[in-house]
Amino acid sequence: MPTTQTCTFCSIAAGEVPAQVVHEWPDAIAIIPPNAVTAGGGHVLVLPRCHVATATEDPTVTGTVAVRAAQLANALGWEHLNMIDNVGADASQTVFHYHRHMVRRRAGDRIQLPWPQEN
Repeated sequence: MPTTQTCTFCSIAAGEVPAQVVHEWPDAIAIIPPNAVTAGGGHVLVLPRCHVATATEDPTVTGTVAVRAAQLANALGWEHLNMIDNVGADASQTVFHYHRHMVRRRAGDRIQLPWPQEN
């Protein structure tokens, strides 16, 4: 796992790496990921400024990110969205700096959620 010196999200939060910033708070930053699942700003990541690898590592940080994501959804007027935390590689986490996905939803958007039931 990356250290804070090698973590891309830490570098983005510190302003050392460019990113498409949607909103900033003292404790978090919201960005549009380069490989967004929707066009036009409908996929946003909210990440804490401090390095926390997963959503289960520090519940206080996770709660803060959840609050910031809800505030942003309200500010953007997003009434329909998925907020997703992936925890661990087996759950599709690919960047080990905690981040919450916000994916705006519209009727007929072809995003495949909810997931099919495992048999």
